[in-house]
Amino acid sequence: MGTTNLDKIFKPRVVAILGASDVEGSVGYAVAANFVRGLFEGKAYLVNNHKAEILGVKAYPTIGAVPETVDLAIIATPAKTVCGVVEECGKAGVKGVVILSAGFKETGPAGKALEDEIIKVAKKFDIRIVGPNCLGIIRPATRLNGTFLSKVPKPGTVAFLSQSGALGSAILDTAIHENVGFSTFVSVGSMIDVDFGDLIDYFGSDPHTRSILMYVEGVTNARRFMSAARHFARTKPIVVVKAGRFRESAKAVASHTGSLSGEDAIYEAAFKRAGVVRVDEIADLFNAAEVLSTQPLPSGPRLAIITNAGGPGVMTTDALLARGGKVAELSPKTMERLNAALPAFWSHGNPIDLIGDAGPERYRAALEACLDDENVDGILILLTVQAMINPLSVAEAIVEVLQSKTYQNKTILASFMGKTRVGEANSYFAGHNIPTYDSPEEGVKTYMTMYQYRRNIELL
Repeated sequence: MGTTNLDKIFKPRVVAILGASDVEGSVGYAVAANFVRGLFEGKAYLVNNHKAEILGVKAYPTIGAVPETVDLAIIATPAKTVCGVVEECGKAGVKGVVILSAGFKETGPAGKALEDEIIKVAKKFDIRIVGPNCLGIIRPATRLNGTFLSKVPKPGTVAFLSQSGALGSAILDTAIHENVGFSTFVSVGSMIDVDFGDLIDYFGSDPHTRSILMYVEGVTNARRFMSAARHFARTKPIVVVKAGRFRESAKAVASHTGSLSGEDAIYEAAFKRAGVVRVDEIADLFNAAEVLSTQPLPSGPRLAIITNAGGPGVMTTDALLARGGKVAELSPKTMERLNAALPAFWSHGNPIDLIGDAGPERYRAALEACLDDENVDGILILLTVQAMINPLSVAEAIVEVLQSKTYQNKTILASFMGKTRVGEANSYFAGHNIPTYDSPEEGVKTYMTMYQYRRNIELL
């Protein structure tokens, strides 16, 4: 099926919520409330066969009674009714469906039989389905929130596809807090129709998407996944967290989404062949999202480390070398500039230790010198809180330099360590598209993941 009719799901002009409800705490209520708030750019209709009005808005008894052709139907009715509802959608000319309802193959053979019936009906009417047993979809640019979550991240360039709804909602929550934007969020659920391969194809061609992030438990159609990933990984980074590495965890995956996660070594090899970057943890996925949406990819492994404390500089160096990165060798010209701008007892090398009492001016001087140094591919800026330093004023100086310089080819990351006293500085960075990390090791890991992606593409 490929990308046929997926525009009806992701670019709908008319949406209907089937199973819309005014019972607080129900899925039908949460989804209906998102549309009744009136943010969606298109038109939305509520469908409920028992009530003529929901949340103060007219409700229709069936999808067939809605006065215009619906592009996308979002279904939140009990599992056993879904097949009949999809049939009604087909007769009404609906081509895109998202099924939020649970109670299908994850419950056993009877649930699997329900899925088979739904697929039969969908094929008959040429309907595309996301789900079932999913959280829904979000398209921030058009303010389409077809989920039961109330908050939406800002528009951005990252498409995020998740096989776990709860995990997806946690990442969206973090994204809102960290000011990271998404082009689309898709909770794929059981993937009875639209699967990862279709979605990579679709977002690979989507001009609003620059990278694709995925939380994967199992792939339903391996061949389609591989060909789609190989086709687009050259132009758009695809970053994956794959759960179920071990036999025991693979069993847990089967009971969760009803999908078999397969031998991990096979996935590992397949991802490599397709140019997909695999990361270990959810935090890595999120960190990748932040860099991909705000920074250029590292052009090389040579990192400059700017710090006001020796210890963290050494820890960062260890982390960098352990992951195959290189400590950038500063050019003679850079050394000259730093000698002129810094106290006599600075570290005279990389990591560039500005000494504990370093304020905005020393950070500014070191950053400008590194930005101008051709031996430097990326810069990680560290700060540990000292009594005489205001972290926010350092952050402001850094942003000022970056806004005045043409540094498009260098990846800039920051790790201001601590919690309370660096909070304001970190928020300031987030607002100015500079990714920040609780620890320097996390920053290094992300830098090297992004560099690895660049290398994968060159190898492809």
